Formats: sequence, structure tokens, C-alpha cells
Amino acid sequence: MSDIHYQPISDEQLAAASRHTHDIVTLAIAHPTGAPALVVFDTECPLALTLSQAYGAALPQAQRMDVADFSNEAVLAAFANLPAGALVVLIQSTHFRLDAYRLRVQLFNQGLKVIEHVHLARMVDAQAALYIDALAYDADYYRGVGAALKQKIDAAQTARVTFGDDVLLFDTPLESAKMNVGDYREMTNVGGQFPIGEVFTEARDLMRVSGRAQVFVFGDMSFHCNWPDAPITLIVEAGRVVATEDSTAEFDAVLDKIRAVEGEVWLRELGFGMNRAFGVTRKVSDIGTFERQCGIHLSLGAKHGSYNKPQFKRRDTRFHIDVFVLAVAVWLDEANVFVDGAWHV
Repeated sequence: MSDIHYQPISDEQLAAASRHTHDIVTLAIAHPTGAPALVVFDTECPLALTLSQAYGAALPQAQRMDVADFSNEAVLAAFANLPAGALVVLIQSTHFRLDAYRLRVQLFNQGLKVIEHVHLARMVDAQAALYIDALAYDADYYRGVGAALKQKIDAAQTARVTFGDDVLLFDTPLESAKMNVGDYREMTNVGGQFPIGEVFTEARDLMRVSGRAQVFVFGDMSFHCNWPDAPITLIVEAGRVVATEDSTAEFDAVLDKIRAVEGEVWLRELGFGMNRAFGVTRKVSDIGTFERQCGIHLSLGAKHGSYNKPQFKRRDTRFHIDVFVLAVAVWLDEANVFVDGAWHV
């Protein structure tokens, strides 16, 4: 990446990153002062370098490993030598290839806490500043609003996402919601991919989802965000995308790929993104990061590992493509929980 010229990250942004990573370590992860920790990082983009410095301040006791200076075997050995309860921070401009399948899962299985930052090289210049903003951990907001959203989702008999005359109706109760709000006190695994901020569910009966929704960002086949010049209308019948309006060649390619493999384009996840650093006008290129944007996202394709449905065999489900839809209101039964671009519960 040496031929790419990045805008440097300012001292003010480094200071913000240091505050936010300190809060992630102490509030979200609740890692004790001085407890064992390992920070594995690269320096291939300014955001990765900034985060490596920020975590260095937040975890002064941590062993530090720049992947450029160590073999994969040495890094894996360092993981293996950590005691249960230690914290691993992974800071990646792309995604480390350490000969370990699903590295975060392997580390969890070892009893380690994990903070993971991936694909940082996709977010440069102004996007890097947004990413740093997104790391702010407001425990009262995430835990309080997140738990209240889950309670309302779990109790709702119907849900509606509205934008103008377009309504996407979930005429069915929703699955028990899952939270990604930085609260691990009752969870087996501590940590995950950051930034955080999401409560998600799906229809219990996928066949009872129908209507129209306006897509303003979608994930392409390389997990980058694609921003069409104008919103694309999804037309959903019996839980499947049956048509579109104002589509683009890139979006058609996504739908064609799903249909070629799975036969139909199912709509599964209903995600309530909570991260206020991201939104309609505050976008980043990495789809896994933008998934936390404050608003509604859906998934296209039959794959959704968090919920099992009798009509799908896990080995046959291949696609989970995130799409982000415009919403003026989000109704759970007769209560609108999304007002002026913010959650009100």
C-alpha cells in the first residue's frame, strides 16, 4: 500500500481515539487494570497506526506485535501462551491471514477476550474520522436503549418500516432480538468486532413479510458499500424480493448472483442499527462497519446464522447481503420507535 497517499490523522483525532479505546477496554470489555493483554497490529494505513497507538495508551502493560516483524507461527504462539481471561486486540488494515480459521472464534474458545478492528484501509481521510467517532462508547445509550429496543421487539406482534408511501410490513411476531451493544456481563464470549451498536431480529414467519423499501446503500460482492445515485425500491412479497424499481447494474448483479445459487432472494434480518456516528450522510466503505449505522438494515439471501428456519438447511444457505433502507418511522405494533433519525423507546 506504499503507493497510496493517505491524509494524516490529526492530533485531535488521535486524542479522541485514545479516549474511545480507553472506554472500550474499561467500560465495554471491563478488562482489569494491568491484566494480561496482547495487541497485534499492522501499520499499513493511518487508521491502523492510530489505533495501535491508542490501544498502547489504554493497555500500557500489553505485549505488542507488529505483524510485519513476526511470523504467523510466532503470533499464533503468543495467542496460545495467553492465560484465560487475557485480552487480545486485533488491528487490521485488511484482515490478518494467520493460518487460523475464524481467528476470533478460536480465541474465544481459548477463553480470551477479543477486540477486533478489520478492513481499516477501506476507511481513509474523512471516513477515518467517522470511524474514530463511531468508537465512542456511551454505556447508558447502548445498554439502556438497546435493552429497551429488545424488550419492545420481543413483545411486538407486527412491525412496519415506513418511508413516504412505502411500507415494509412484518405481519408476524419477530424472533427474540439479539444485541451487540458492548454489554458482555451475561455472555460467554467477551468482545467482538468494533465499532458496535446494533439490535437485530427477523420475522418468525418469513412468508408474512411484504411491501416496499427504499435502499440507499447495499453491500457488493466484495463487502464494500455501494451507494447508488438514487434509492432503489425493493418490492417484497411473501418474504422474497420479487422486483425492483430504479435498480442499478451493480445491484442487479447482486440479486442475480443470489438467485443463481439459492433460487430466490429471501429477506431475513431486520437490523436496528444504533451507532450515531453513521447514517444517510455519514457513510464509510466497509459494509461490516456501516452495518452499525443508526437506522434500519435488512439482509438479502437465505443465510442468517443467528436464527434457524425449517425451510433452510444451513449447508445450502450462502448469501447474507446487507442493504440499508430509508425510514421515517419504525413501528412496533402501534408505537413508533424511530423519530427524526433517532431511537425513542
